[in-house]
Amino acid sequence: MSEAEFAVSKELIKQLIDGTIDAERLLKMDRKDKARFFNYIAVLQERVAWSDQILLRLGDKLYIVINDQRQRVAKCECGHELGDYRKNWKLACKIRTRRTIEEMSQVYDPAPAVPEPGWQEIREFFCPSCASQLAVEVVAPGYPIVFEMLPDLDKFYGEYLGAPLPDSAPDWYEDQTHAVTRQWAEKSA
Repeated sequence: MSEAEFAVSKELIKQLIDGTIDAERLLKMDRKDKARFFNYIAVLQERVAWSDQILLRLGDKLYIVINDQRQRVAKCECGHELGDYRKNWKLACKIRTRRTIEEMSQVYDPAPAVPEPGWQEIREFFCPSCASQLAVEVVAPGYPIVFEMLPDLDKFYGEYLGAPLPDSAPDWYEDQTHAVTRQWAEKSA
């Protein structure tokens, strides 16, 4: 089968997600293919229990979806919504911080790999509903919670995929995390 004839089917996407795809097919998939993205989203959609439209996968159990109120939100695989995707979803999580050598050694091995207490801490972010671990950060103590990615969904869907989102607007690509921290400050005042 030539490269031009090679189609990235939903079955191949399933094999890719499950880690069962063979090396030859994997190499053939390593090209830009708009249909592959939509097949990937369709496979992900089949694997979740809810019907909200998946726009993008952020992690193993984390997605950006359009919910039934037509809002773009970060959502855990279990169905728990973590809020507007433009706000750092980690702020809506349960957070465990490991600061001591004993705590950090529980997840880092061998010993030379363990972060140095006082210089670094490990933050683990969990879904408040199902307790799935959604992310981990190793940062200096006091460092702000990292907002790893704010995708420009309108540009990606409209300009790259040629399938503009129905609610496209320029303010969708704007970090809104400050609104969360402002609310916290107002509550504590």
